[in-house]
Amino acid sequence: MLIDWFTVGAQLLNFIVLVWLMKRFLYQPVLDAIAAREQKIAAQLADAAATKEKAHQQQDEFQTKNQAFDEQRAELLREARDAAKAERERLQREAREAADAASAQRAKALLTDAQHLHAEIARHTQQQVFDISRRVLGDLAGLSLEQRMCEVFIQRLQAVEGPALATLGAALQAVSEAEPALLRSAFELPAPQRAAIQAALDESFGQPIPLQFEATPELVSGIELSAPGQKLAWSISDYLGALSSGLEERLGVTEPA
Repeated sequence: MLIDWFTVGAQLLNFIVLVWLMKRFLYQPVLDAIAAREQKIAAQLADAAATKEKAHQQQDEFQTKNQAFDEQRAELLREARDAAKAERERLQREAREAADAASAQRAKALLTDAQHLHAEIARHTQQQVFDISRRVLGDLAGLSLEQRMCEVFIQRLQAVEGPALATLGAALQAVSEAEPALLRSAFELPAPQRAAIQAALDESFGQPIPLQFEATPELVSGIELSAPGQKLAWSISDYLGALSSGLEERLGVTEPA
């Protein structure tokens, strides 16, 4: 069999041209399309990965924000509870203080009322004793209460002796006409009683004693001689001490400190 090399060459040339044409117009576009599709898929996968990563980040941020919100809420609740507790304790403390103050005020008012009552009873009692003594002396001895009180005061003055007499004498010797000794009484002393007291003083201390007389009703039927730093007194109130103490015990009254 003879080989037609022209035909073989033509067919080989046709095959080469066909291959070139397929590569040029078919295979290369297919490869380009495949490459473009791969790039597109890769880009889509990258976008999906980026979107997924972004979603994870957003989820993490959301969880972080939720945790921070929970912590902040817990802190606010704790602060609110602490504030409410402090306010409740403050109100309770103020209520106790107000109750204590009201109780102390009531107790003070009751004590003041009791003291006023005690003072009024004591004053009334002393006045009654004074009036009774005046009537008794007038009925039994024909003497005025003032006269008898002056006699008792003179007796007490004459009974002073020893260091007490020396101390009182030194104080009376220091008085003068400009600054005389003061003799106070619960009533205005009649002239005879003044003269008797003045004479008793001059005699007891061996010299004239400048003396100023003054009526002081607060003494409650009493006589008081005062010189610089010294005092000699007598009063019916001295005899009412036991009675006053008994009244205080019955009334439950204590003198304020």
